Amino acid sequence: MKNINIPKNALVLLIGASGAGKSTFANKHFEKYEIVSSDVCRGMVSNAENTMDANTETFELLEFIVSKRLKRGLLTVIDATNVHSDSRKNLLKIAKKYHVLSVAIVLDLPEEVSIQRNETREDRNFGNHVIRNHKRNLRHSLKFLKKEGFKKIYKFKTEDEINEIEGIFRDKLYNDKKEFKGPFDIIGDIHGCYDETISLLEKLNYQIEFNLEDEENFGIKVTHPENRKVIFLGDLVDRGPNSPAVLKLAMSMVKNGTAFCVPGNHDEKLKKKLEGRNVQTKHGLKETLEQLENETDAFKEQVREFIYGLTSHYIFDDGNLVVSHAGLREEMHGRTSGEVRSFCLYGETTGEIDEFGLPVRLNWASEYRGKAKVAYGHTPVKNAEWFNNTIDLDTGCVFGGKLTALRYPESKLVSVSANKMYCKPARPFDVDESENSSQQINDEILEIDNLLGKKYIDTELQKNILIKEENAIPALETMTRWGIDPRWMIYLPPTMSPCATSDLEEYLEHPKEAIQYYQKRGVSKIICEEKHMGSRAILVICKDTSIVKKRFGINSKNPGICYTRTGRNFFSNKTLEQQFIFRISEVLTKANFWEEFETDWVCLDAELMPWSAKAQLLLKNQYAAVGSSAKQSLNTTLKQLEKAKARNIEGLNAVLEKVSYKSKAIDKYISSYQNYCWDVTYLDDFKLAPFHILATEGKTYEDKTHLWHMKAIAKICDADSKIMLKTKFQIVDTTKKEDIEKAIAWWGDLTNKKGEGFVVKPLDFIAYHKNEFLQPAIKCRGKEYLRIIYGPEYDLQENLKRLKNRGLAKKRTLARKEFSLGIDALQHFVRKQPLRKTHERVFGILAMESEMVDPRL
Repeated sequence: MKNINIPKNALVLLIGASGAGKSTFANKHFEKYEIVSSDVCRGMVSNAENTMDANTETFELLEFIVSKRLKRGLLTVIDATNVHSDSRKNLLKIAKKYHVLSVAIVLDLPEEVSIQRNETREDRNFGNHVIRNHKRNLRHSLKFLKKEGFKKIYKFKTEDEINEIEGIFRDKLYNDKKEFKGPFDIIGDIHGCYDETISLLEKLNYQIEFNLEDEENFGIKVTHPENRKVIFLGDLVDRGPNSPAVLKLAMSMVKNGTAFCVPGNHDEKLKKKLEGRNVQTKHGLKETLEQLENETDAFKEQVREFIYGLTSHYIFDDGNLVVSHAGLREEMHGRTSGEVRSFCLYGETTGEIDEFGLPVRLNWASEYRGKAKVAYGHTPVKNAEWFNNTIDLDTGCVFGGKLTALRYPESKLVSVSANKMYCKPARPFDVDESENSSQQINDEILEIDNLLGKKYIDTELQKNILIKEENAIPALETMTRWGIDPRWMIYLPPTMSPCATSDLEEYLEHPKEAIQYYQKRGVSKIICEEKHMGSRAILVICKDTSIVKKRFGINSKNPGICYTRTGRNFFSNKTLEQQFIFRISEVLTKANFWEEFETDWVCLDAELMPWSAKAQLLLKNQYAAVGSSAKQSLNTTLKQLEKAKARNIEGLNAVLEKVSYKSKAIDKYISSYQNYCWDVTYLDDFKLAPFHILATEGKTYEDKTHLWHMKAIAKICDADSKIMLKTKFQIVDTTKKEDIEKAIAWWGDLTNKKGEGFVVKPLDFIAYHKNEFLQPAIKCRGKEYLRIIYGPEYDLQENLKRLKNRGLAKKRTLARKEFSLGIDALQHFVRKQPLRKTHERVFGILAMESEMVDPRL
């Protein structure tokens, strides 16, 4: 025997007396971390590998390590004597618990070989009787290994046999089809509905040829112009009018490589009957057997062999898709055992019978938290819908419902109605018990365990984003005490870093540094967008209130919501809020947005002005208070200093000059914040300036350029210029000096007119440099606006010199992390993932607001 073949995630027990060469064999054929050695474990718990009185602790540790590895689906090799059945018993139990196949590799070398080897080892100071006991126990065990549960057993009796082994090959399990990435069309329970199956395949654009001379494939050939493959979810037979035709179709497609198929419980029962076993012919089997009476015995044998050869479930697309007839818990994915097969065929039941005489099934999907999508059938439902990343595609065709296919990876559902009710269901399945979907009902309550504690979140843009436990607590308080209904909160915007400090003496921030950030990183096209001095607002707007209920599961009088960057309701006045939301929905309707984007809801990122509308308390208690008190005290001081001039006091002019500067500075400070305030009496007093179309049904828009966003939003603004405001912008070629100079001049013009400044972004929504994505945006604020941020006297040279030493690294790190989380949150929502996935990311952004970063940046 030159090669050994083992399952790739097996539990491998090396069995042999001390000195048989198990450790040498393990180190030669397996990786370092795949080997769990009893000697090493003994050394870890007792500081010596020969401490025999530490055996209990040794094997407790060994079994703990084995459990953790098998739970992760890792090949694990046990380097211990394992010669007694009792020493193998617990290890085999662990393998069974994690649905892993066990392999025995027996090194049954002559006793004298083991004795001779141990005599040369200083660490083996026990007598030869120990080896004789090992050999005796081994002889007694060998004939029972298969009965104990080992699926593969390899025995070697001589050193030559062991040395002849060239390699150990890890075989994929039959259910491992990870290399097949689609596209797929996954079809739910057919139950003999042949005509509907043909109609569905044709609707999916499969080409079906019938050639009666091709007996090998039952005269059927099915292909797809885009090389799509069908996945049949089992229950091909019973109850319907033509189970043999459905079997011929599925068998021919599987044979020709245009389909995969997993078995259903009805298929399994038919197989048992064809094997001559005693089964009840209830639930449609009787009709199937009657239909098969017209078929040859050879065909019946082919059917038996076909069903016998079906694998319980499949893993596709690098583990992102799992298919089985009745679903599958995450810990069973890619595993193989009788329990796994039973779950795939029958699901999970309580053992009780309901009032319809059917088994009471446990709702495994409600507890599912896996990353892989699971497509299944078995339990008929009125409509297929996503629930915790799973979808039931049995829509009761045989009961007069419809036959449904899920297109993967598109996540699009395609159905055909049943031609008639072929069988009356024992339990009604087409009754809507709730207006909300199962997912919406499940998402109504936040799970605190998903929010608290230290967490690492992987996003498509960044991996291992740390959410600190101490930041999660204030974020939870914000969300629960002041936050909007969490079902609205599908996105929060990221923080934004300012540009590097200017090298110009009189400026803290200047557009030259903002442009250079992208220029130095090879970004040739950027966009400069006017920065509005309003409040950041996220809007989720629906076509009407029925969509709010349908898509978000919320009973609302308004067709949407407007909330702040920290997840709080923007409006405290409910009447004004309702008028505003309806107005924006009407604007979108007038702009033909719903038709153009093929959606009935949209999420927008915007600035809502005036700033005073949301920041009234801040203005009153902080800015106005500072301005008023400073103005009053400085005016009084100036009057007294002017009177004192007549007394020719030494040094008075310097004091007067300093106070005069302070007075002018406070005037500029007051003028700066007043520029962003105006009375809001009517709805038209508001101005909404969107700058990102974040998401619509089934789509996010980070793949579009910022120019695309500006143009698309301009169409919306044109529909109602009274309340909507277009954002002015310039496209800049960073390789052209004149473009840069023009942009800087525009910034100067904006800020001289008391504008806040502008935001510089790469033209692409996401830009990269050396495989790392860049800052999504950099703000560059004007001199007078910075007076509000840093104080009236920030532009004194001694103050500017100190402020120019500000650090931006932490702010920029936060900006990239929050941007990654925000985009990922939206993507999870539009893919109809469980809302907890979106909330985990949105909550992460909120938690990061507690990071110790200078709030003035």
